[in-house]
Amino acid sequence: MNVQKPGTDLPSFSDYYSATQLRADRWSALRECAESLQVHGIEGRQGKRLMESARALLDALAPIEKYWAFPGSHSFEHLRRMLESRNIDDLVISVRRVARALTSGAYRRRSIPLSSEEIDNEDFEDESALAPEDRALGRPYFEVLIVDNVNDQQERFLRNNLHRMRRAEDNFIYEAVVVPSLEDALMGILFNHNVQAVIVRPGLTLKSKNDLPIIQQYLNHLNQSEDMDAIQPHEYGPEACRLIAKVRPELDAYLITDRSAEDIAGMDLGRCRRVFYNQEDFLELHLNILRGVNRRYKTPFFTALKEYSKQPTGVFHAMPISRGKSISRSHWIQDMGAFYGPNIFLAETSATSGGLDSLLEPKGPIKEAQDMAARAFGSKQTFFATNGTSTCNKIVVQALIRPGDIVLVDRDCHKSHHYGMVLAGANVCYMDSYPLHQYSMYGAVPINEIKHTLLQMKAAGKLDRVRMVLLTNCTFDGLVYNVERVMEECLAIKPDLVFLWDEAWFAFARFGPTYRQRTAMDVANRLRLKLRDPKHIEAYEAQQAELKDATDETLLKTRLLLPPDARIRAYATQSTHKTLTSLRQGSMIHVNDMDFKGEVEQAFHEAYMTHTSTSPNYQIIASLDVGRRQVELEGFEFVQRQIESAMAIRRAVATHPLLSKYFKVLTPADMIPEEYRESGVTSYFDAKDGWSDKSEIWAMDEFVLDPTRVTLAVGGTGWDGDTFKTKVLMDKYGIQINKTSRNSVLFMTNIGTTRSSVAYLIEVLVEIAGDLDELLDDASKMERRSFEKRVTNLIEHVPPLPDFSRFHDAFRSGKETREGDIRSAFFLAYEEENCDYLDLDDALMKRLEDGEELVSASFIIPYPPGFPILVPGQVMSPEILHFMRALDVSEIHGYRPDLGLRVFTPKALKSLKKKS
Repeated sequence: MNVQKPGTDLPSFSDYYSATQLRADRWSALRECAESLQVHGIEGRQGKRLMESARALLDALAPIEKYWAFPGSHSFEHLRRMLESRNIDDLVISVRRVARALTSGAYRRRSIPLSSEEIDNEDFEDESALAPEDRALGRPYFEVLIVDNVNDQQERFLRNNLHRMRRAEDNFIYEAVVVPSLEDALMGILFNHNVQAVIVRPGLTLKSKNDLPIIQQYLNHLNQSEDMDAIQPHEYGPEACRLIAKVRPELDAYLITDRSAEDIAGMDLGRCRRVFYNQEDFLELHLNILRGVNRRYKTPFFTALKEYSKQPTGVFHAMPISRGKSISRSHWIQDMGAFYGPNIFLAETSATSGGLDSLLEPKGPIKEAQDMAARAFGSKQTFFATNGTSTCNKIVVQALIRPGDIVLVDRDCHKSHHYGMVLAGANVCYMDSYPLHQYSMYGAVPINEIKHTLLQMKAAGKLDRVRMVLLTNCTFDGLVYNVERVMEECLAIKPDLVFLWDEAWFAFARFGPTYRQRTAMDVANRLRLKLRDPKHIEAYEAQQAELKDATDETLLKTRLLLPPDARIRAYATQSTHKTLTSLRQGSMIHVNDMDFKGEVEQAFHEAYMTHTSTSPNYQIIASLDVGRRQVELEGFEFVQRQIESAMAIRRAVATHPLLSKYFKVLTPADMIPEEYRESGVTSYFDAKDGWSDKSEIWAMDEFVLDPTRVTLAVGGTGWDGDTFKTKVLMDKYGIQINKTSRNSVLFMTNIGTTRSSVAYLIEVLVEIAGDLDELLDDASKMERRSFEKRVTNLIEHVPPLPDFSRFHDAFRSGKETREGDIRSAFFLAYEEENCDYLDLDDALMKRLEDGEELVSASFIIPYPPGFPILVPGQVMSPEILHFMRALDVSEIHGYRPDLGLRVFTPKALKSLKKKS
């Protein structure tokens, strides 16, 4: 992997997670090198070494710059000529301009002069001095990738003709990048986040001549899943369009072909927007490119709300704050108006007319915005919510579940699901995730646990009552299911099963090619295609012949295939505000259900009406609309940077000797048992071998770890997770985090995380580790022993996590399966005479160990870990009591220390059993 030139100090390619990082650092290094040459000169030993370093940096950048319009291959070669001609002064100025423009994004807003003549004649304004509103007034910039194997003269012809089509009234401005081959096109769209459109011309070739390792890794997964060598020359164009749609479905593709319409009509062209037949109509092509980008740029509701705010209106309705009147007339709350500014109040209204719309019955701009969100996220229908994903979960459950239906639920799911089960009257069958005892957290539910539960239901004659499987993807700690495998194997047992995937923390995943394959909507779309695939149907029939009269044990060991008569029914709830741009509580429900129109739509509407406010916040709806625009146009770029930030943290902790002394970033091997990691990969980064191939892990393993969730084990510091979060990170350094366990804290990067933020975090951790070193250096023998004891208690003496015990027989319909009527238990506790309170003492432990059945009357939810360890109707076990007594957290919902544990009285349970 290391292709350094002798005598240079360039880091190895293996030190970089992405080519984007490598590019940015190489330009910074080239600027520093050129400035050093200017100071020290080119003669002598040092000058020769600097010249060699500059050449090595240009050589390292050359294959990368082929995929970017700025500075462009011609300007880049001009820099190389400056170096070779010893024109160092001009080289320094030009390289500074490039590096600064790449960092600030100035090249998006105006032409960046590089030659000394242009520079001397231009009053070059400082980009950092521009106000945000001034930047917003400029036309958005993007790049167009042209795929054609042409010479320099032909390339200039293509660029110049597209350039001549520009008009002052165009809403956007773009530059072209020309690459020769299909593989280069795939590299370009995976590497260059500025690309918004691809023009595939008839002269393209198949293979790339660019063999830079860090770029080739982008193609590894595609080469495994696609037989590239089998593609015939006449198929290069259509195949390029298909693969572009597979890798980055949000992009617009345009095919220019010299073949007949009859030949093209029957081919899969992915999301090709238009086919041009053997013509050079550059104006038509230009207009189509702009139209395609504008299709994603549109924000129907946000635009309508802005227009409404400009209208002079008289408000004789609800909301005194509308138009800001109650604030502007006030003598006492003027500071609120000054803080928020006027626009937020001008757009505050309860009106649903005048160009606006109703969230409950959308027919105008809200409906259009939801349809555009469905396109962006790959769903068939999308619904906005303004009061969070907790409400979204309840809407979906109420719409689909009837009283008495059995729902398979991962036990450590968000509390909204448990309460949703109560509201719907579901019979809940809790499935246990694998435990991570040493870190006081749960993993995820193995596929064999889900299949085993379904087969038990089948044996008990209850499979017809099983309605839904509800799983969290990805979990708070970053564990991601193999969604396709789960859905296929479950549908092989029950073909009409409904899946609710709680993707509250996974909305961003749609816009990363690796992540996308494990999202509910993408899998549902692929399974729909698989139902019609003759090869798959043949494979299914062959497997069924082999499995005739198979035992449950055989079925558990077999990777079951999707039955052709299955119904694909997937729902995903996403907290847009958690991982994408949206105001707080902005969420979406995505639907990909083959039976939605005929079976669910009316019930869904009623559930939506039940839980949605009649006075939704328009600012939240507008932010969902704008957030969708953002991810369709730059989600790929932002998600890549989010991952890069997380990987930088992982690498820093793993390689810094002081940090690794007290901290450890948990790896996939730490959080996923070996039997669920078929790839055998143990970590994303190894100090010796560098970065692992993430595409292999995500393609094969039953569970994968989202690298943007950085779980840092802090037990080695002697602080528990909650103390480290509150007293150290927040109070002392102002660093906010969301989740802790007994001995860990969770850092989450997001699309707003900057490299400066990452650098600050690393600085803080180094300072903390340095302070601990100094403290221990000066510690007495007793103080050192006390520290070591705290560390041992946090790392080794961790209470084991309890499994779900069982529902009491009073809430069950039979002992052969595990489901329980959680609604009856919940409402039984409304009568205080049915409940008693018990202290968590040795006497209670003795009663449990002697076999007495004590049944929880409420949800008991400690933070952390943040999910119920007891639910209404659940029998308490000695393991659960031991865990509760060992908890040292300050927040336990549903438990009052002054009263004790709330349980049902024997009399209440007995009377309920008689009624049933």
